Amino acid sequence: MTGPGLVLVVVVAVLFAAGFDLLMQRSLIRIVIGFTLLGHGANLVLLLAGGGAGTPPLLGAKGPGSMVDPFPQAMALTAIVITFGVTAFLLALAYRSQQLRGGDEVADDVEDHRIRAEAHRREQARGAAPLEEDDPGPVDGA
Repeated sequence: MTGPGLVLVVVVAVLFAAGFDLLMQRSLIRIVIGFTLLGHGANLVLLLAGGGAGTPPLLGAKGPGSMVDPFPQAMALTAIVITFGVTAFLLALAYRSQQLRGGDEVADDVEDHRIRAEAHRREQARGAAPLEEDDPGPVDGA
């Protein structure tokens, strides 16, 4: 694979890598941007799967080359609509979080703190080695 096809594969890889990296952040706006980058990467993958240019998929159409498969193009249009809808929903969540909390950072789940504290208590009861320095341990009040 050389030329434009290789360039598009590299662009897809960069979009997916940046999108996944942003999805793992704690800021909702970064999550929205990451999801959008993943959507663009998926659209490029679908367009790459469609192959090169050809004759329009119409009965009786004549032109150079074979008929183009319309399925990847239809899937790309569907992916665009779905990405737009989910992005609008995530933006609404980020806006509401900004209004209610004054920020868009995703808070730790209280249940996660409780489970971590229970695991810490079980380790202490068994006489296991103390937690590593990097682990803050259970949060007070959890």
